[in-house]
Amino acid sequence: MIKIYHNNRCSKSREALQLLEASGKPFEVIKYLEDVPTKEELEQIVDLLDIRPIDLVRKNESVWKENFKQENLSDEALIDVMVKYPKLIERPIVVNGEKAVIGRPPQQVLDII
Repeated sequence: MIKIYHNNRCSKSREALQLLEASGKPFEVIKYLEDVPTKEELEQIVDLLDIRPIDLVRKNESVWKENFKQENLSDEALIDVMVKYPKLIERPIVVNGEKAVIGRPPQQVLDII
């Protein structure tokens, strides 16, 4: 089952959701600001994306700039920060089995569905 980690207030996330809807394939919407991924889920997403946790952080968010920008956080600490402050998680993320992409631009979603 395809999953999209979605924030409806984000235009890129809405565009990616429209692409999934148009595909006709079944998918699950995870509103990650309400249904926050666990540490284990985020670790798995980072592995599927084949990136480091810092690459999943939205560095322009005020909570990042005010609290963490100057810190030299370990990968594990970064995951913990994203669990505590899910607004810091880049979006949208689409997972399809053993593949995942960050939908920036949203058309990247088409590569895995």
